[in-house]
Amino acid sequence: MQIVKRVFTLPLLVSLCMSFSISASIENESFETPKLVEESQHVAASKRISSWFLRYHYKKTKLDDELSAKVYKKFIENLDYNKSIFLQKDVDQFAKYEDKFDDAIKSGELQFAFDLYEESIKRRIERYDYSIKLLDDKMDFDKKDVFYYDREDVEWPKTLAEQNEFWRQKTKYDALNLKLTGKDIPQIKETLTKRYVNAKRRLSQTQSEDAFQLVMNAFASSIEAHTSYLSPRNSERFNIDMNLELEGIGAVLQPVDEYTVIRSLVPGGPADKTAKLKPEDKIIGVAQGKDDFVDIVGWRLDEVVELIKGKKGTEVRLQVIRGENIGGASKEVVIIRDKVYLEDKSVDSHVFEPVTSSLDSKIGVITVPSFYNDVSVDVKAEIKKLKDQNVSGVVIDLRGNGGGSLIESSLVTGLFIDKGPVVQIRNSVGNIDVRGDYDGVTYYDGPLTVLVDRYSASASEIFAAALQDYGRALIVGEQTFGKGTVQQFKPLGQRYDRFDKKLGSVKYTIAKFYRINGGSTQHKGVVPDILFPSAIESSDWGESQMDTALPWDNIRSVQYSPTPTISSQVNSLTQRHNLRIKSEPEFLYLESDIAEYKQEKDRNFISLNEKERLAEKEENKIKNLARLNERLTRLGLENVKSLEDDTPKELEKLDPFLEEAAQIISDLISAGQFAKAAK
Repeated sequence: MQIVKRVFTLPLLVSLCMSFSISASIENESFETPKLVEESQHVAASKRISSWFLRYHYKKTKLDDELSAKVYKKFIENLDYNKSIFLQKDVDQFAKYEDKFDDAIKSGELQFAFDLYEESIKRRIERYDYSIKLLDDKMDFDKKDVFYYDREDVEWPKTLAEQNEFWRQKTKYDALNLKLTGKDIPQIKETLTKRYVNAKRRLSQTQSEDAFQLVMNAFASSIEAHTSYLSPRNSERFNIDMNLELEGIGAVLQPVDEYTVIRSLVPGGPADKTAKLKPEDKIIGVAQGKDDFVDIVGWRLDEVVELIKGKKGTEVRLQVIRGENIGGASKEVVIIRDKVYLEDKSVDSHVFEPVTSSLDSKIGVITVPSFYNDVSVDVKAEIKKLKDQNVSGVVIDLRGNGGGSLIESSLVTGLFIDKGPVVQIRNSVGNIDVRGDYDGVTYYDGPLTVLVDRYSASASEIFAAALQDYGRALIVGEQTFGKGTVQQFKPLGQRYDRFDKKLGSVKYTIAKFYRINGGSTQHKGVVPDILFPSAIESSDWGESQMDTALPWDNIRSVQYSPTPTISSQVNSLTQRHNLRIKSEPEFLYLESDIAEYKQEKDRNFISLNEKERLAEKEENKIKNLARLNERLTRLGLENVKSLEDDTPKELEKLDPFLEEAAQIISDLISAGQFAKAAK
């Protein structure tokens, strides 16, 4: 039950002051700025992209100086996302290109944008050179000092001295992080020197395709928030996500601050079979076969993925530290890559077994991670499994489900209703198409709850909104993301095209969808019937925070027949829910975390004072260890002495949100509105 936020919990070490001096053989390794040149396929792709967006996008757009200014702004911001490599005078000089992007995109003559990208690489390499030199200076961790890491709302530095101050803080921050893991002074310099040199090496390997992708996405996102250009490599990843198959280790990764963190493991996949990896573990190094480890701290996620994935039968070694225990010793995990079917992204079901409470009813859970191709077939199969086990109610878990196929969302909704409309779709010329289910068959007609969170979006919201409008299901959890638009994926290559697959693809918005009651989920999302506590306010999250998102509006409702069975019970169910979570330890932890988050969410700096960081580390360690042992005690398990100790697998089953959703549907069944089990 962890609040997602920038919290730096770093461990024990010694000595408050340091200076460096080691051989300069590595740090003096030089890398040239790559020459980025617009290639013929970029010219062709630019013309086709602009043609598709201007002709077929839902939002009618003129490619003129006004849009050019928006593209320019996004492009420069993406080149220097934390305003640390350019000075204000540089940005002022770049302003001469502000009205050039529209004509350049139409004609495909974008070399000036490639030159700007090249300049950003040169500046970034210079900044890493500066950081390497700073490693020879004495760093005093005993004085008051901070690192202002969040620079979203600041101006570009006006002087080199201002810019140097940011990089001094950043370098000291990196050094203190390593010092807090127990590394000594020579090890810190060696590690950071290698890290910065590797960063320079990766920059020197930048390809023209990277520059083209950045400028095209600046163009796409200036039109609308969910419009984008996908390079040939990213097009391949999109197909993987929709078809759920690849070769690799079977782990879902996510970036957290500078670390690559394991979010989940594919059951039965290569990583899972090692029995040495767990969710929340941080990967800090990757090695191919018997090669040396490559430090990946600070790498982009896509770069890490490219390093880890590979052909079936090949060996990759990961250097891992456990969970929040950044200061603990790392361990090496050897994995043999294999064919991976992404079953963790496919539908699954089970009969829910409460961990910390008891249930009056037998509840089934169907987890739908995304609306991929043929997901409706998989959901239907899981419904049958649960009905064969005589469940009394079902929870559909849509947490983290960012959407997928519009068609599939309608088909899955149809499994739970007899017949009727599901969603309204309005295209760019105002025509409205009503999609629905008209087979007259309900595959499950028993008690139903849909569990959502703030990451549930798009197709998830269609499904949840339709069942809420019909009164067919009780929606519980957090307010959803608020994405009410429909995208189409279009490869830019054409039959007999001389560029073959070198052009990539575009994803662009072609329609908006609306609830059957006429309302839109755009910006507003789906508001649950029973809201769970959340640290994030709906006004601070989701579609409404995207500066080029389409606006909210509504249309006429369509004819449908809602039933009041569930809605009449919402007040009494909410009262029982509120009473229950007042004494539920996991929700009390959440309440405490929410209070802490609200207190610190606007802080944009972190201390560079060792004693302060150690005190913060110790405070978090004591809190997390106490919570861990309280959980173990409630489960009747033996306590642990350290967060580094391996914890029992029983803890992985602890899911208070799902448990509360099961309790709510059990309450609904007890109310007598659904006396019979599902047929």
